[in-house]
Amino acid sequence: MEVMTWTYLMVGVTFAIYIGIAIWSRAGSTSEYYVAGGGVSPLANGMATAADWMSAASFISMAGIISFAGYDGSVYLMGWTGGYVLLALLLAPYLRKFGKFTVPDFVGDRYYSSTARLVAVVCAIFVSFTYVAGQMRGVGIVFSRFLEVDINTGVIIGMAIVFFYAVLGGMKGITYTQVAQYCVLIFAYMVPAIFISLLMTGNPIPQLGFGSQTADGTYLLDKLDGLVTQLGFGAYTEGTKPMIDVFCITLALMVGTAGLPHVIVRFFTVPRVRDARISAGWALIFIAILYTTAPAIAAFARVNLIDSVSEKAYAEAPSWVKSWEKTGLIKWEDKNADGNMQYVANKDANELTIDRDIMVLANPEIAKLPNWVVALVAAGGLAAALSTAAGLLLVISTSISHDLLKKTLMPGITEKQELLFARIGAAAAVCIAGYLGIHPPGFVAQVVAFAFGLAAASFFPVIIMGIFSRRMNKEGAIAGMVLGLTVTAGYIIYFKFMHPELNTPDHWFLGVSPEGFGTVGMVLNFVIATAVASVTKAPPAAVQRLVAEIRVPRGAGAASAH
Repeated sequence: MEVMTWTYLMVGVTFAIYIGIAIWSRAGSTSEYYVAGGGVSPLANGMATAADWMSAASFISMAGIISFAGYDGSVYLMGWTGGYVLLALLLAPYLRKFGKFTVPDFVGDRYYSSTARLVAVVCAIFVSFTYVAGQMRGVGIVFSRFLEVDINTGVIIGMAIVFFYAVLGGMKGITYTQVAQYCVLIFAYMVPAIFISLLMTGNPIPQLGFGSQTADGTYLLDKLDGLVTQLGFGAYTEGTKPMIDVFCITLALMVGTAGLPHVIVRFFTVPRVRDARISAGWALIFIAILYTTAPAIAAFARVNLIDSVSEKAYAEAPSWVKSWEKTGLIKWEDKNADGNMQYVANKDANELTIDRDIMVLANPEIAKLPNWVVALVAAGGLAAALSTAAGLLLVISTSISHDLLKKTLMPGITEKQELLFARIGAAAAVCIAGYLGIHPPGFVAQVVAFAFGLAAASFFPVIIMGIFSRRMNKEGAIAGMVLGLTVTAGYIIYFKFMHPELNTPDHWFLGVSPEGFGTVGMVLNFVIATAVASVTKAPPAAVQRLVAEIRVPRGAGAASAH
């Protein structure tokens, strides 16, 4: 069958499964809508967490970045992997024991302040919308190529699917849908990786193939270094970023991970604190399968790409080049009018513009794998993007219905009304997310990196200090969140949107790029929060006792909306 037929079949079947699960597991109460009733098993929650965690950035864009940036791209791999470990060890069990199922709820109660809760709501919405823009863009990219519609139409189709199971099922529907989505995305990621590793190195394990010899007896990375340097690019295995920037980006991604509200809330869906720890362990195993494979896929894709297009006549270009050209994600301009595709580092001489977000999706086609594998990757990419988008949209809707309305503006509303407002909030969030997907502020992983930076600068310090510092008070927390979010967002907006021509190491503060500035924002948050707390009144004795009790390893406590 043709790729189009296979794609319609696989995408159609997987979407039918997702919708069927959403109908079967639709939420009937706020507890089910917010935390799936707290009855999810650790294994299922581990899978759902992995799917929630591995977004379009992980599935589609991370290997693409590594493929083009080489060593420099490893910051995403290190930051996101290390960040999950940080989350599992430092935050998840303690927040689960606290018993509140949203981050603004924790902030509001821990810092005994409606103002602190409101600031946390703004941070949650700001971070989540920045993050979800990348997911919707990923959905559009997949649809644009494999269903031959434009990216905007693809985003709208993705909006419709997410709307159905996020608005109807809430966390209960999302959780069990994400279990199915994890199975789809990991199978879709590993099958082509195993195929290509076998074809290029004779080794069926991609992680080992990454360090193996190719058919001509050359080690894969040595061959790749030779290919890219011949074309004028920097060596694949050598970095070009300043060390301070590498450190800041990696740390921003790590602590931003630990502060992401859509991942934290997953640990409230299991019955006990012990189950939260077990599900965190399962999730780490499930995440590691993809993350340890990504560098191999990146290297395989770059070698095959160069072999496929370099110095080839456009008239004889592989079919995948012309297929992706239709989406606008590959562009060829015959600058010297010789009919050949010049792919070189020199911007004036280079004739091929290749969007890095296509590398994983185009990889099976570049490697000439069967059509069903190509379609499988499309289904996997959609699963990755939709699973994370749903989790983020739930954070936005619960921040509005529970934290803003129920806890702040309209405390007298009934549970039924709260559930209605949650669904209305999710519906509105889907529409805004779709708009951001159509008009994104960067490529998928870059947009997601901004979200992590914003989470690092706003949420991480206030959560860490809320758990481990009895002295941290509401004045310090509010000042830290406001300053961290404002400075980081302002820095990103200035260099990325207001003055992109100045976005160079020479103009960055201490050589730190916008992607890494979340680390600076985090440090400012800690400093200002500590300074303000030291000159203002200490928290009430009851709050200080609560902080001590959170860290005592006894009791479980059910997640509570109250």
